[in-house]
Amino acid sequence: MRTLLSAFSLTALTVGFLTATSAQAQTVQISGAGATFAAPLLQRWFDAYNRTVDPTVQVSYQSVGSGAGLEQVINGTVDFGASEAPFSGARLESFRAKYGYDPLQLPLAGGAIEFAYNLPGIEDGELILKRKTYCGIVTGEITRWDDIRIKAENPGIANKLPPLDITWVHRSDGSGTTFVFTNHIRTVCPNWTAGAGTSVEWPVGIGAQGNEGVAATIKQEPGAIGYVNQSYAKLEKMATARLENKAGNIVEFSTEAATSALDAPIPDDFALLVPDPEGPNDYPIVGLFWVMLYREYPDQQKLTKLVETLKWTQGPEGQAITKELDYIPMPEAAIQRIFAELDAITVNPNAVR
Repeated sequence: MRTLLSAFSLTALTVGFLTATSAQAQTVQISGAGATFAAPLLQRWFDAYNRTVDPTVQVSYQSVGSGAGLEQVINGTVDFGASEAPFSGARLESFRAKYGYDPLQLPLAGGAIEFAYNLPGIEDGELILKRKTYCGIVTGEITRWDDIRIKAENPGIANKLPPLDITWVHRSDGSGTTFVFTNHIRTVCPNWTAGAGTSVEWPVGIGAQGNEGVAATIKQEPGAIGYVNQSYAKLEKMATARLENKAGNIVEFSTEAATSALDAPIPDDFALLVPDPEGPNDYPIVGLFWVMLYREYPDQQKLTKLVETLKWTQGPEGQAITKELDYIPMPEAAIQRIFAELDAITVNPNAVR
């Protein structure tokens, strides 16, 4: 009997080992890199998908900034990238030259950018910034928090505005957040001369790496103000300003105000840019983020799992997470187009990487 039990135990152990080994062998590793703007949402999506849908899919996402992410896509060192700035210019030409086709750029969600500040005694939402004022701050024309122009826009807190220098905090890395922000600033600020892009020559301020770096710098420096994605502002419990929009109304960030701002026809290439939304209640600084994909993948299993994962992000469970983190879900009409593009990706064992 003891021999029989020992044999049975050995068999069970062997089967368990083989099952575990088989499951481990089936694990699909997918890698991505890019925008810090999208990082909180992407990481929540991929973690939830692994825990609740398919434990064999493990997606690692490097929050390195849009510029670095696009470079990794060009170099073929990741399976996808993420950015609020679509491929363009020299990067687009480099991708075309290497792969022989345009990258597949698909939007997965929208978001907003807020002015976050560190002003002792001034609570979240108490500070109002009209356009001339925040243009003056980012160009260095307004340098003090007790400036008469800021006080005039904030009569309710004028006597609380501290006698502090303004420390403008911007991104130091190539950033899709900067792309969205500077497209807005270029549009609304007549005195802005640095153009728009993932990286610009800032006329004033100090730089920090990533949305998380900007947020940390602001929190450490009384008198600091800078631009961060709305999800970072929420997660870090940062005070943010109410802004004047194109219609002349003072609005605070809300998913409704950002959704309204992005309510525009999405072009065939999905490259929707709305630098200055026109609606009376629209939040003024909004943008989409895209995943950057290849049109050919060498591995069928990896491609299948990648497509299934990305489709899940646009379904009920994925969009519930999108809303929870205050991002903006894609409309149904756009989702169907996104799915069609995903289904058109092909397998080529000799795909360039």
